[in-house]
Amino acid sequence: MNPKIDRRAVDFDIKVSWLAIARMYNAKALPQGLTSNVGFVLLHIDSAHGTPATKIAPLMGMEPRSLSRMLARLQSNGLIFRKSDKKDKRMVRIFLTEEGIRLKNVAREVVIDFNKKIYQEISPEKLSTFFEVIDSLKAIVAQENRLLREGEDGSDEEDLL
Repeated sequence: MNPKIDRRAVDFDIKVSWLAIARMYNAKALPQGLTSNVGFVLLHIDSAHGTPATKIAPLMGMEPRSLSRMLARLQSNGLIFRKSDKKDKRMVRIFLTEEGIRLKNVAREVVIDFNKKIYQEISPEKLSTFFEVIDSLKAIVAQENRLLREGEDGSDEEDLL
């Protein structure tokens, strides 16, 4: 027998939860001159070898244009610098400055602390189920995005409805 499913909007709860988490991260990071968005970008940059600019947006689920603006801001604030790849001069790698590394470490500590609290409060079984559901949601969204791209490429839009 299937238990009655509460018909709450999944996407709404995810968005509300993320906004609450981002507000908490911002409140913890603001005294250090950091925001949650900047922190997440810094966390995705390899401190030792840099990270290709083209790899950061997909890692974060961001649009490349939004990331370009953020990277420009981070560079003007002295948190990152760009350097051509030694092997492939067409590729640009993003590196952290000393201040960028310091703020990355602040962001890392905030994220680790919050995750420790989650793992203390929520059972391993519930977390396992949560991650299974999140992985399924990401797969559904990826499929929807593929269908949308196919529609933009000239396929019949009625097929998407």
